[in-house]
This record gives sequence, structure tokens and C-alpha cells, in this order.
Amino acid sequence: MRRRLAVVPLIGLLLIPAVPARADDETLPGIAQTAKACASASAKNVQAVPWPQTFLHPEEAWPLAQGDGVTVAVLGSGVTDAAGILGGRLAGSSPHDCVGHGTFLAGLIAAAHRDGTGFAGIAPRARILAVGVTDDTGASSADQLATGIRTAADAGARVICVGVTVPTGSDALLTAVRYAVGKGSLVVAPAAADSTAGSAAQPPAAVYPAGYAEVLAVRDLGPGGVIPPNSAVPGRVDLAAPGDAVMGPGPSGAGYFTGSGPSFATALVAGAAALTLSYQPDLTVSQLIRRLKGTAYPTPVPTLDLVAAVTATLPEATPVSPLPARLTMPPAAPASPAPRQAAVIAGGALALVALVAVAAAVLPRGRRRGWRPRA
Repeated sequence: MRRRLAVVPLIGLLLIPAVPARADDETLPGIAQTAKACASASAKNVQAVPWPQTFLHPEEAWPLAQGDGVTVAVLGSGVTDAAGILGGRLAGSSPHDCVGHGTFLAGLIAAAHRDGTGFAGIAPRARILAVGVTDDTGASSADQLATGIRTAADAGARVICVGVTVPTGSDALLTAVRYAVGKGSLVVAPAAADSTAGSAAQPPAAVYPAGYAEVLAVRDLGPGGVIPPNSAVPGRVDLAAPGDAVMGPGPSGAGYFTGSGPSFATALVAGAAALTLSYQPDLTVSQLIRRLKGTAYPTPVPTLDLVAAVTATLPEATPVSPLPARLTMPPAAPASPAPRQAAVIAGGALALVALVAVAAAVLPRGRRRGWRPRA
């Protein structure tokens, strides 16, 4: 039986912006969700714009919004603004951050740009609420996460970025998630633990709170916007975003670190949500989820399109599903689409036409030579 050309996935891939397939600087010291010792200070800097920023283009949304008026809670190992890049926008009761993971996530979300580096947070004027939910090694529990989520919701966080995962849920954790959503907080969490590796045949076990339908579950993309090889996440994934070989600040020193995994992608999605709420503050949680998912690039795993999430016009009647977004064509274009969005769509269409033309020229030759497709 002959195989048919999978047109829709191809179109989705063509729409993704082209970025260099590289890590920002492989010599940077690493930051992980869990560690046996506290992170040492880094003095290393990278002057180039990090690849996640070249992929997401937040600078195109910054003239409209930079996160003003939005509080993002970072649930993790704590946040320490040793480098001063949160500019007095840090609140909370967890200034100590041994492993540095929470500080890294907060920087990805809201760090201000400073001279000498291309790095900046996605929403550089958002307020960060640090909520410690781990011990000094970065380990947590369902009950600790439940308490942290309630604390963040009660403090008025519009976005709750859960930076750690637990292998099993609990009634308390599910109740806390629903409590936060009821108070108008978007809960975003990694679809898998950073340290978990798996294959398509043997994926890792589900993690929480991403295992709950009320939570926006995020997985990571590697440099260039590709799914990392030999990686798999279980069950539902709502969005993919840059998360591997990303650059961010640490808990001490003025230098930068590197990290890889779904937790870092989760922080970037949280930053995108903050930008969107800053520009459209009246969005409900369900409307925000629909916007983030409905404007995503229609790849096999829907990929965050930050600029479209902030600026696109969506039909209000479109329902929101708690299930994974199916592979669909992009939503109807707004009356005045952003120049970048129009350009990538036009480029994708031209590339598809060229591909069909090549196939039309090559296949007849193959048949004349006795070529047959493999089964």
C-alpha cells in the first residue's frame, strides 16, 4: 500500500521560524531541578541574543506590553536576585535559593535586559512572586506544591509557574489547582521532569501537577525548535517551547548558567502568558489558554507563537478543550496580521508549492525507471 504525503504536519513545520540550531554557550555552568550541592557563582557571559529569544521574538511584542501589572508566581527552590536583574520586582518569602533553579526560571520570565548581553526575560516588567516549595536539594512533594499553589493564588498571581514535578498527585494538590483556577490564576507546569529521559516505546511516567486537565502542560524544544532526540513525555502536552540549552541567571554572581528540560520551557510559556495578560488584562483563564493554544504553530506538538498569542484576533466562539490540541490548520488570520506572521505563512506556502512541483517532476521519472515505493 502506498503512503500518502502528510501535508498538514509539513505545513506546520514550514511555519516555524528558522533559527540557528545551536546552544547559546556550552561552556556555561549548568543548573538543574535537583542537585546535591548548592550552585556556585558564575562569572561567564554571552553577548549574543540567546536562541529562545531569536525563536520567540519577544521584542516584537514589547512595544505593546512588557508584563506590566502582572504577577507571576515561581514555585520552586526560591529566587535570589543577586545580579539585580529583577529590578525591585521580586516579592515573596523565599530569598534563599541553594540549587539556583528557581532563580533561573524567574530570570527567563522577567529579567530586565542589561548592557553586555543579549539576554532578557520574556516579560521584563512583570512582577515575580517567589514561593519556595522544595528543600535545599530541589525536591518537593504533592502537599508542598498544593500549599504553594494556594499561597500564589491568594497573593493575586495571574500566572503560577510550577517549576518542579512530583511523580504522584493527591487530592490536596488537585483541589489547590482548581482553587487557583477559580481565583483567576493560570497554572503552568512541566509535562515531564527535567531529569527524566524516555523513548517513544518506553516513555517516562506521568508527573504532577501537569497530569491534571486544568493545568497547561508544557514540553521542551531543543536549539532550532526541534524535539530533542530520544525524548518522550507521557500523556497530554498542551504546548512546546524552547527549553534545552537555554541561558539564564543564577543565585549568585553576575554571570549566566545553562539548563535543559521542560521546566525551562514552562517558564517561557509563563512569560508569554504574562505578556498576553499585560496587553489584554481582562482575559479569563480559559480565554488565555485558548489564546496560547489557538495561536500556536500547528506542529505535531503545538509550538508557542509568542507574538501571535499577544496580538492575534481569535473568534470568541471557539471552545477550549482540556485535552491535547489536535493537529489542525492555523486559526483564521486577523484583518491586519503582524508582518512576521504574514511573512512566515507566505514563505511556508511557497515552500510547499515548490515541494509539490519537485515531486511532480521526479515521480514520473522514477516510474519510468521501474521505481516502486517501499512498503
